[in-house]
Amino acid sequence: MLTTLRSLTLMLVVLCALSTSVFGAKSKTGFTSFVVGNPADAQPAQTLSPGLVLMGGGTDVDAAFQWMCQRAGGGDFLVIRTTGTDAYNPYIQELCPQMDSVETIIITSVTGANSAYVSTQIQNAESLWIAGGDQSTYVELWRGTAVQTGVNFLLNSKQAPVGGTSAGLAVLSQFIYTGALGSVTSSQALANPFHRYVTLDRDLFQSALGLDKLYDSHFVTRDRMGRSLVFLARIVNNGWAAQPRGIGIDERTALLVLPSGAATMVGTGAAYFLHAPGPAQVLADRTPMTYLNIGVYKVPQGGTFNFSTWTGTGGVAYTLNVNNGSVTSTQAGGDIY
Repeated sequence: MLTTLRSLTLMLVVLCALSTSVFGAKSKTGFTSFVVGNPADAQPAQTLSPGLVLMGGGTDVDAAFQWMCQRAGGGDFLVIRTTGTDAYNPYIQELCPQMDSVETIIITSVTGANSAYVSTQIQNAESLWIAGGDQSTYVELWRGTAVQTGVNFLLNSKQAPVGGTSAGLAVLSQFIYTGALGSVTSSQALANPFHRYVTLDRDLFQSALGLDKLYDSHFVTRDRMGRSLVFLARIVNNGWAAQPRGIGIDERTALLVLPSGAATMVGTGAAYFLHAPGPAQVLADRTPMTYLNIGVYKVPQGGTFNFSTWTGTGGVAYTLNVNNGSVTSTQAGGDIY
């Protein structure tokens, strides 16, 4: 009898959990939406404070979401992605109980990206988060759609806080490594800067802070310094920018960036600010790259950096040189990171 009662109790718990996750779900052609909280458009009493969160992937940084919520005036927090689940909803709701709602929209087609509902929800949001996933699908499904228009509206007109992690980070810079054909490693890119996996795009979203920049995530964990140097060289070679800049961010790490460009760090890792000096000395197909005098400023926790002046505090400046595909550093001990 006791075993039967326990089984019935377990079944009730499971059913309640299922009903909670399904409640508030809206599935239409090309997208699925999950909402917790008030589904109506919020009318926050507080004025929005713009800001940009750049997160390096891996475990999410609680403080970054709390910072966004504080700047969102208690309105609606929206998460967009092309795959995955609504797992951000309870996480953000717990961190930010002041928010009127938290919604995740999984956008799986161009039709969904152009739907009236998706367009309205993005433009009505007081804070927007672009989840991790596959940035090539973001570029493919969102370019030229209501998603692109809506995110640019939040960044440039509504002045709402916006952020992203991993793939969501990658699409917030002007220049984008898409990984459309596969994820290139540093060794592959340095040995052949025109490797078929080096797929670059640009201008999905127009953020003033992202101008002339390329963001890369999982930076130290996946040893991505070398490939970022190749990306910068390719951007110059494409004629997109004379001296582009790269930002590589560790996992479990986020930059909180004000509109002025002043950035502070939260999490556990560091960020790396790269400044390309111009064209590479050797940049050719199936030929190891040579690229000299790339400036780096490493910002650890407790340090700061200003996107406008490209200067930092509390960090270390050094130079990287690539000779015949091999990266060396002027940093103490020769560490490229």
